[in-house]
Amino acid sequence: MSQCTATYHQAVEAFKKHLIRTTLASTNGNRTHAARALGLQRTYLLRLLRDFEIREPRAQRPRAGHNGN
Repeated sequence: MSQCTATYHQAVEAFKKHLIRTTLASTNGNRTHAARALGLQRTYLLRLLRDFEIREPRAQRPRAGHNGN
């Protein structure tokens, strides 16, 4: 693989990672909402998270019966 091709693929991968991270941040870590915003299937987004080794905190859900005290 030539240097120019490697640079192209590295740039595309970096862009994808940035886009996924910013979308997850804008959805407070909600992967279903992030997938929808990106126009992706949720399962494909999960595969990208695994492949790119993106470890973002998941959305915080209130516990059933938990009143915040």
